[in-house]
Amino acid sequence: PRLLSQFFFADERVTRVVAEINGLDAELDPQQYLVLLNQLHLSQAHLLAVLEQIMEECIPTQRHSRDYLVKFPEELLVDNLGNHMLFAAECLLAGTFLDVEESDGAELRPRARNLLCSLELVRTVLREQSLSQPNSYPEPVRAVLIQFDRLFAEFELSYVSSLVAVKSPDEIYRQQEIIVLFCETVERALHLGYLTQEMIDGYEPLLMFTIPRLAIISGLLIYPEGPLSLERSPEEMSRVFSPFYNLLKKIRDLLRVLSAEELCLLERSLCTAE
Repeated sequence: PRLLSQFFFADERVTRVVAEINGLDAELDPQQYLVLLNQLHLSQAHLLAVLEQIMEECIPTQRHSRDYLVKFPEELLVDNLGNHMLFAAECLLAGTFLDVEESDGAELRPRARNLLCSLELVRTVLREQSLSQPNSYPEPVRAVLIQFDRLFAEFELSYVSSLVAVKSPDEIYRQQEIIVLFCETVERALHLGYLTQEMIDGYEPLLMFTIPRLAIISGLLIYPEGPLSLERSPEEMSRVFSPFYNLLKKIRDLLRVLSAEELCLLERSLCTAE
């Protein structure tokens, strides 16, 4: 159950697979080479997962901030992102620029080198610690973990920033505005009886259509200074709504001529229509 013991055996598996790959002629046995590469990918992922647990146990208050992750596109926020970063660093160090421009790759190589050197140091120090005192984390161990955590975060942010357009602070704020609008819309719909708590707790599929529809009405009439404010230019709106700027103006103008009873009837119909 001790994390350092788990790390020792996870590290042994990585070392063994690497040795097998180095002793194999990929041209003579390409199928076995692919099998070993897959084993390496899985064993490295397990090694990083154990290392993550060790850092949470050893340096929980000294971890490098990961606030930058909110800037990443959602499709990149996968469980094995760390393993992808490690693979990218290995490729960069080998001179292979996957999905990045050559100039960006050249700038990233020093960071990749520092990261991989730091990982090797962490592996060495943790192996030694697991064989001597597997129940403690002395200061030298903590120091190399803090350094690795920082270098990993810095490489991750730099690499992804060169790969895709990360969100700006303004875009993040606009996204948060939309979240607030949806929360207020749900609260209002519950108060007016359009929705029930049972529908929300039961993840009623119809809510995927109902809540956005109600949010548009709320954003145009109830909270006109929020993310659907048409006093802004399309460029100042969230990219979720900016392509529909002119359509939203037409919807707002139509909503303004409705009476309170007609608006209520419309909102109720939006909660049932598919």
